[in-house]
Amino acid sequence: MKGILDEFKAFILQGNVVMLAVAVIIGAAFTDIVTNVSEAIIMPLIAAIGGQPDFNGIGFTINNSFFNIGLLINAIINFLIIAAIVFFLIVKPMNMLLAKTKKEETVADPTTTTCPYCQSEISLAATRCPACTSELAPQAAV
Repeated sequence: MKGILDEFKAFILQGNVVMLAVAVIIGAAFTDIVTNVSEAIIMPLIAAIGGQPDFNGIGFTINNSFFNIGLLINAIINFLIIAAIVFFLIVKPMNMLLAKTKKEETVADPTTTTCPYCQSEISLAATRCPACTSELAPQAAV
C-alpha cells in the first residue's frame, strides 16, 4: 500500500501536473480579464461602428420554431475577440521574449567530405581515398 501512495505522490508532484494546475488557475483568472475587455471595450466599438452591440435578436422562424442565429454570431465574435486578445497580449509578446532569450545553436564544422571519384565519405585531412586509393588535393575546412 505504501508503494502505491509513494507512486501517487510522485505523480502529483511531477512538474507537468503542477504546471497544468497552475495554468488552469491562471487561465480561469485571465478569462475574467479577457471577457471584460471584450464586453467593455471591443463590443461597444463594434456597436459604434455597426449600430448593434448585441445580435441575440437576429433569427428566423420556421413552423413556430425560432432559430436564434444571433447567438451564433455573438459566439463567433466573442471567440475572435478573445483569440485576438490572447494572441496580441500573450502569444506575440512571449514569442518575442523567447526569440530574444533563445541561444543560437552552433553548427559544428564538417570533418568529412565526399571523394570526387568514388563518392565515399572521407576525412577532410585525407590525401588518398581509403576506398578507391585515388590521390586527393588537400582540403581546407569550410
